[in-house]
Amino acid sequence: MKIAVMGAGAVGCYYGAMLARAGHDVVLIGRPAFVEAVTKNGLLLESKHFTGRVPIHANTSPGAVKDADLVLFCVKSGDTESAGADIAPFLSPHTSVLSMQNGVDNAARLSTVIGRHAIPVVVYVATEMAGPGHVRHHGRGDLAIGPSDASAAIAALMTDAGLPSQVSDRVFDALWTKLIINCAYNGLSAIAQLPYGELIRRPHVLETMRSLYDECIAVARADGITLADNLWQSLLDIAVNMAAQRSSTAQDLARGKKTEIEHLNGYVVRRGNDLGVLAPVNRAILCSVLLLNSR
Repeated sequence: MKIAVMGAGAVGCYYGAMLARAGHDVVLIGRPAFVEAVTKNGLLLESKHFTGRVPIHANTSPGAVKDADLVLFCVKSGDTESAGADIAPFLSPHTSVLSMQNGVDNAARLSTVIGRHAIPVVVYVATEMAGPGHVRHHGRGDLAIGPSDASAAIAALMTDAGLPSQVSDRVFDALWTKLIINCAYNGLSAIAQLPYGELIRRPHVLETMRSLYDECIAVARADGITLADNLWQSLLDIAVNMAAQRSSTAQDLARGKKTEIEHLNGYVVRRGNDLGVLAPVNRAILCSVLLLNSR
């Protein structure tokens, strides 16, 4: 199958590498320095089960999605509309587009721009870019894919490539679940520049995380979202199971890149305002990360 990855960051590179290793024709669409490194040396994938260079195509042009059977849309949430507009003229009638992004509303925003249904996907993976053309995988890689005519075949393709996937008709509940976990960890991890396991042991962090969590739960319930009863414990387990992981927000902030905080805690604040539910602690995290980002 011909697969294009729009947004060759840590998530896009990992899934692209795994699909290329499974024999698919994959092109990664990214910035010039990245494309130059991959064209010259291949993509270096570093993981627990495999470390080596993966031969894979790379291109700077959104037009590289032309004739793709599947597009993995992995750009930052703030770039959804602009990147969607860039690829829209090149999408073939048969192309399926997966929104593999943080946040809750990206698939809907992308669908509006590209003029077709973008399939929402919940991505459970811990990755980072360790250098140009070098992706490091820390754990997981499973996907929950929203329903569509193509979703079952896509889930099977992903699973065959070592990326366990299932079709879920509760994908928005799952997106909200991931959003809440991100809201509890990402901003604090970014402000402190600490991995989860160390972060949670610092004074007042656990109490602050609980306040963030409670606000998110209140907004989600007001929005009609169904969440698991044990979500708080699952959230705490991440600090044990992914103790060495820093959030994507922390990684972006450390590199001087714009973060997705406006589509994480910021989304909770905005949606809460719409529903009459205040989220002051989420607003404080939003403000703090934006101030740090502005430096």
